[in-house]
Amino acid sequence: MSPEAAIHIAKGIALLGMVSTALGQGYLIGKALEAMGRNPEMEASLFSKMIIGVAMTETTAIFAFVGFFLIG
Repeated sequence: MSPEAAIHIAKGIALLGMVSTALGQGYLIGKALEAMGRNPEMEASLFSKMIIGVAMTETTAIFAFVGFFLIG
């Protein structure tokens, strides 16, 4: 395998990390909104926890994004 091919494969894996993070965030937000719909009086508590969860999940995408540009 040539070095250029290995670089392209590594960049594809980094992109996969970003895509899976986006899917995870969508699932997280969807479930939080579903919980808010079932129990509206807990909305403030659920919303703050949802924001913290999304921020923690976003760090994975940021690491993958930085790794994408550091490769090659």
